[in-house]
Amino acid sequence: MFFIIDDWLINAAVEYNSDSWKKREKYVAHLLIPIKTLAKIVEWSFSSLPDEVLVGIDPDFSRRNPKMVDEKFEPFKNGMFAGQGFLLGEPHLINRGDSFSVHQVPEEWTDEYFSEERGARGSRFCHYIHSHPNCAAIPSRGDEEASQWTEGCEMILGIDFASKVEGIEAINYEGIRRQFNNFDYDVPVIGISSTGHRIYGMEIIAFHRSGLGINLLITDKYGNPIGLFE
Repeated sequence: MFFIIDDWLINAAVEYNSDSWKKREKYVAHLLIPIKTLAKIVEWSFSSLPDEVLVGIDPDFSRRNPKMVDEKFEPFKNGMFAGQGFLLGEPHLINRGDSFSVHQVPEEWTDEYFSEERGARGSRFCHYIHSHPNCAAIPSRGDEEASQWTEGCEMILGIDFASKVEGIEAINYEGIRRQFNNFDYDVPVIGISSTGHRIYGMEIIAFHRSGLGINLLITDKYGNPIGLFE
């Protein structure tokens, strides 16, 4: 494994959740992602560089949001998206490729692939997350269009693996940025992926097809946001 889940990932989750708490009044709803689910997505994203990956996730209907979390993050809009009020479940790697191909592909392309574990028409997931290699976690026009087919939430994981030595400069983006670690070239390298890329930092956001942002919280397996309310 090329990253240490009990080191930088947990520390990043603490900082990210602190930011989610401070900005809670700017969001109309929240979504809980267990850190083990996020770790799998990060691993797939790192091992696929420089390609993007698309991951589908359904709600885990056996795990409701802790009542305390919902109460502390009020006010929020109920019934906004499918799966609201439940933790995210197991992630499923759907596709890998460039920015044009990594979107919700037609169901008939992947139905048989997921049929054994998900049954008929198994490719249609509730939530989706895809990576943005060397790009901020800001929705593109294609991302916005793809989100119209999503019943739950869309998420984007921006990965900074550019090298200062290689002379690649960061691009300035307009929009809400939610850093998950740091997009600063002066920070230490997080790790080296199995593809040989040096990872400097990440961003992650969640949004609804209406264009409204969703406040993402990184939790333990019980739904308690890491670093909050302890």
